[in-house]
Order: sequence, then C-alpha cells, then structure tokens
Amino acid sequence: MEEKSTILDFCKLLLKQVSSTFMESLKVLVLLLFFSMESFIILQNVEPVFHIVPFSVLLIHFISLAYISKTSPVYVVDFTCFKPPNYLRAPFSTYIEHATKLDFFDDKSVSFISKILQLSGLGDQTYFPPGLFYIPPRSGQKDAINEVHMVLFAVFEDLLSKTNISPEDIDILIVNCSGFCPSPSLSSIIVNKYALKEGVKSYTISGMGCSANSLAIDMARNIMKTHKNFNAVILSTEILSTGWYPGRERAFMILNCIFRMGGAAVLLSNKKEAKRDAKYKLLWTLRTQGAFDDKRYYSAYRDEDSSGITGVRLNGDVLQVAGDTLRSHIPVLGVRFLPLIEKLRFVASVLRYKTPKCSTEIYIPNFRTAFQHFCFPATGKSVVRETATRLKLGDRDMEPALMTLHRFGNQSSSSLWYELAYLEAKERVKKGDKVWQLGMGTGPKCNSVVMECIRPIFDEALIGPWADTINSYPVIIP
Repeated sequence: MEEKSTILDFCKLLLKQVSSTFMESLKVLVLLLFFSMESFIILQNVEPVFHIVPFSVLLIHFISLAYISKTSPVYVVDFTCFKPPNYLRAPFSTYIEHATKLDFFDDKSVSFISKILQLSGLGDQTYFPPGLFYIPPRSGQKDAINEVHMVLFAVFEDLLSKTNISPEDIDILIVNCSGFCPSPSLSSIIVNKYALKEGVKSYTISGMGCSANSLAIDMARNIMKTHKNFNAVILSTEILSTGWYPGRERAFMILNCIFRMGGAAVLLSNKKEAKRDAKYKLLWTLRTQGAFDDKRYYSAYRDEDSSGITGVRLNGDVLQVAGDTLRSHIPVLGVRFLPLIEKLRFVASVLRYKTPKCSTEIYIPNFRTAFQHFCFPATGKSVVRETATRLKLGDRDMEPALMTLHRFGNQSSSSLWYELAYLEAKERVKKGDKVWQLGMGTGPKCNSVVMECIRPIFDEALIGPWADTINSYPVIIP
C-alpha cells in the first residue's frame, strides 16, 4: 500500500514538473512567434492593420494563461470544537479553595486571583485539564501529553466523523499550540496516531498566541494556491498543563486566571466537490506584524520572575498595544471590503485631520456595512470591549466573544471557532453573510480571516459545544 502511494506521489510530482516545463516553453514559443510576425510585417512593409494579428495572438495567450493559472477557491467545509467533560469544570469557588491550599500562594495572592476572576468576564462553567486539579498542580511532560491526547484526538475524530473523510484524504496538517512544543512534534503525534499518508504536508506552529489559528488558515490557503484538489486540517489548542505559573508575581499570575481548556479542528478544501457540502468560502486572509516595536514586543513575554520561575508576563499596556496593532491592520482590511462611500468618508476625515487647527477625530468606518458577524479574541472582557470600541461596534457585535469568554474562558486561538459555533447555534448566520475572524497574539501580530456563508446552516445547537447551554445565553456581564 505504501509502495503504491509513493509511486502515485512520484507520478504526480513528475506530471507537475512536465506541465510546468511545457508552460514555460509555450511562453517562449509564443514570444518568438510574436516577434517573428512583427519583424516580418515591419521588414515587408505590410499594411499597419496586420499588426493586429501578432498582438491578438499575444493577448489570447495571456488571457488563456491567466485562466489556466487561476487558483481554485478554498472552502471551509466544517469545524468542530472540544467540549470537555463536566468533571473538569472549574467554578470560582473550587479555584479559590485550591489556591488557598497551595503553599506558594499567600493571602495577597489569593485575594488578587479572586479579584481577577471577578473582573475577567469568565463564568462558573469553564474547564481545567486534569493535572491542574491536583494539589499542587501537576505540570509535567506526561500530564501535558495526556491533555494533548484528550483534546486533539477528540476534535480530530469528531471532524472526520462530521465531514465523512478518512485520515488518508488529508493532504495538509497544521497544528498550533503556543506554549507546549514537544518532540516529536504535535503534528507528528497526529500523523502517528491516525496513520496519515506518507506525503502529508505537516506543520506545527508555536509561540503565536491567540492569533495562531488565523495564521494557520492563511498558511494553508497559501499552500493551496499551488496545490489543487487538497484537503487541509487545522488543529488549534493551548495546553495548560505546562503553562501553570507557581509563583506570586502578579504580572505572571493573570494567565492562570483567564486561560481555560479547549480546542478546535477545521477542514479546508479546494476541491470542486467541496463546494456542495462546505459551510463557508474563504474570501481573504491578512497578517500584520508589530514585533518591530519594543513596547509591543514586550507587552506579553515569556520570562522568569525574580525567583527564577518561568511564566508569561503581561504588562499594563496590553490594551494600548492591542489598539495600536489593530490600528495598523484595519485600513488594509477596509480597503478590501468596505463600500466606496465608507472609504471616501475615511479618506476625507484623514485629510481634514491633517489640516491646521482641526479638532475633529479621524472617521472610523462602519464595518457593519462590510461584515455581518464578528469573532474577536476572547482574551478578556476589557480586550473585547476595547476592540469593539476601536471599531465603533455595539453589544450585539461583541456578544459572541463575551459569551464564549463567559462559558469557556480564554482558549487562545481556538476561541474564534467557539464564537462562530455560538452564532451558528443561535442560527444567525445566513447564506451570503460575511464573517470576520480577528486573531491578535503575542509578538504582537494581528491576523484576519474573512469568510462568506454559502449554504443555510441549521440545527448546530443540537451537536456543537453549546448544545447544553445555548438557551441560557446571552447573559449580562457587568
């Protein structure tokens, strides 16, 4: 079976190389033909009207070339989100009780944890991995690998079942997890467990924070530009077992309070037949970088505290950094999707702003004219609201992010898919609607994914992660 697969892959590669060589040769031949015809017409003093012939040949060639080289559209066939078992629920009371029994926390630490929990926007039904329920929490390699198996195996199998594909049908596998990077890699764990084919293109992304899933989609889309009839699976999670900070410095303790267990799996395809079953068509992806600026770079940074304990330090200017990173991102996105009137209003306000003694602010375009649904990073209540404020969006636009934060906590980059699952469970996503997923992560970086719904979506509330609680949402978050 493996020999047959290897031979098939070799034949495909050979055919691709022969095709590429043929196209390059054809370009040269067409150019030679063009210049030969032009030379003949000029040397023979033929009527000028005959110049139309060689230029027509050249035009037809380039039109044909553009059609042949046109990339196939990429579809989001479906996705799944991990729903942890109820025995892993971590209500505030349990969290605080455990914190009081840990000798590395003092009374001030417990008081700080309690305050952060109350202000975070999280509810009482979020989940921790098994290792963090021990006293003291277990954060070794074995516990982290067990968490990987529990989350990634579950969402991967659920995705295969939901989309009716087999592991052998997968051509690209991208796994992202920011803080846990074992050897063999996370993608290798999946390839080994499910015996993916020998030619699968597998990648593991780490250190990208809450923007990693959007980055992975952009990466898969770029690979598919040069590979037709491909299926890509993206697995996103954040392994908390190795991310626990057992210290007392407050800048490091915040992530202990807001991060929770979760994961998502997404199937992308550029096969023609995928359009029949796919939920969404991928319209565009955009990535902007902010790591060139020291202030932004160090706003969220993995480091050692004064006692030599490793953790992720969040500085007090995280909100400002998020706003600055978003400010450089949205004009590019706006040029692509905003209607003309909104673009003109924005340009006019910028020109007015640059005039002397101008007191008016730069106009913030109405992004609701371009997108019907918004999925923001569920990093924390204040970050969600700051993002919405910067974009002049309302409570209903923030609702998916805030409700996901309340029900599941901050699950890093996979949160965006819990938010889309919320919108689907509420049956708000209609055919033709555009969805904007915005990922912002450490670095910092800002990544956008824009999708268009291409079929009606019903009954997702019965099978998704919101199945048992959707009717109790939305809730009021002070």
